[in-house]
Amino acid sequence: MKKVLLATAMTAALISSAQAEVRINGFANVVVGSTGSDESLYGYDDNFSFSEESLFALQASSDINERMTATVQILARGVNDYDVDFEWAYVTYQATNTTSISAGRFRVPLFRFSDSLDVGYSHHWVAAPRNVYDVPFNDLDGFRFDYSDFVGDWQVSVGAAVGTFDNEVSGGDIEGDNTYMVSAEVANDWLSLRTVYGRSKVTFSQPQLDPVVDQIAQAAPELGEFLRMNDDTAEFYGVGLEADLSSFFFGAEYTEIEIADSYTPTDTAWYVTAGFRAGNWTPSITYESFEGDEVKGLDQLNALPPQLAAGLRPAVLGINAQFAESFTVATATLRYEFDANVALKADVSRYTDELRNDEESTLVRFAINYVF
Repeated sequence: MKKVLLATAMTAALISSAQAEVRINGFANVVVGSTGSDESLYGYDDNFSFSEESLFALQASSDINERMTATVQILARGVNDYDVDFEWAYVTYQATNTTSISAGRFRVPLFRFSDSLDVGYSHHWVAAPRNVYDVPFNDLDGFRFDYSDFVGDWQVSVGAAVGTFDNEVSGGDIEGDNTYMVSAEVANDWLSLRTVYGRSKVTFSQPQLDPVVDQIAQAAPELGEFLRMNDDTAEFYGVGLEADLSSFFFGAEYTEIEIADSYTPTDTAWYVTAGFRAGNWTPSITYESFEGDEVKGLDQLNALPPQLAAGLRPAVLGINAQFAESFTVATATLRYEFDANVALKADVSRYTDELRNDEESTLVRFAINYVF
């Protein structure tokens, strides 16, 4: 709470120093959920929790001159005890009417809803499909280029970014150097199509994992080098589409993440979603699929002497099992426009774990999303 107050005071100071030049807005998601059973999902269990997906954010922007704008976004997540982080902090130079260049920390346009991912009010879900949107990084420290113009009835948008990232994930720390991505999107008044490609040199360190890999490397250096994620090439592929026919809408995205020379499996994720608008009500359904259960390192393991291979096999399989996932999620969502800039939502998600004998769990969530 002290950090929230400090961040608010900082924003107030910014406003007071250049009151006529600063624009400030914000958004919040208040989400409560429970599985109602011993099964846990997305951090929820049989007790209702308000912290897992709730958040509060403020964003301030100011014109530096006729072509340059500074933007700062501070965000506090319930899962982090509402500690405040600077989510975005960048400067944008409007080179032409169609071209801009940004520098600092910004959201990488990997997905259809990347820029508005945390703004629950901007989409029909309680939370965007995690199988696609929950990636090791969404923000980048570096430079971003954006171009947008019209060709006939179509708006053509091209984006590129380069930089670095450093995030906590899976109980460890992942760093990405020499990271770059390019994206392209075409859209008319009812259909949009997009594609994206990204590449990075990644290093992952985890206290529980590193000693195991070190022990394997002592016995089999080549196998250990393969398993160790140190400056390895990671690639990201994505395609998406959205069709909005006023009362009816449909969307889908497909992504693939591959780090070939490491223990991590190739992750393939996709979702399809559809719904319709009836006055203030928007019911929708979403189906998600995630496959990432490939066993890596077996070729290197089988090339070893049989006795050594047999001794190292449990450790190699254990590393693979730590990161293997394969599941589907079916979700029914209902959104209600309660008032101007305020939406109420409820959803029910059925999760099926395909690696554990199709074990299932059900999550019920309620949300209040608003912008100001």
